Amino acid sequence: MAPQTTSEAKKVLSVLAKAQEPMSNKQVSEKSALESKKVSSTMSALKKEGLVDSPVRCKYAITDTGKKAIKG
Repeated sequence: MAPQTTSEAKKVLSVLAKAQEPMSNKQVSEKSALESKKVSSTMSALKKEGLVDSPVRCKYAITDTGKKAIKG
């Protein structure tokens, strides 16, 4: 559960929470002002924890669990 508490993870989750459609790492990077490599590694960790999902190839969306993580 450590990645969800990092500032990078919170930024990534909040960007995804506001998105209407799944987003690529590049889109999240542009919206969050984080380096794309950091977004990529953070996204991998969040996916392993079930906080994000990949409904479309190479694009990510926040899960209900991810929404609860940023509220809590």
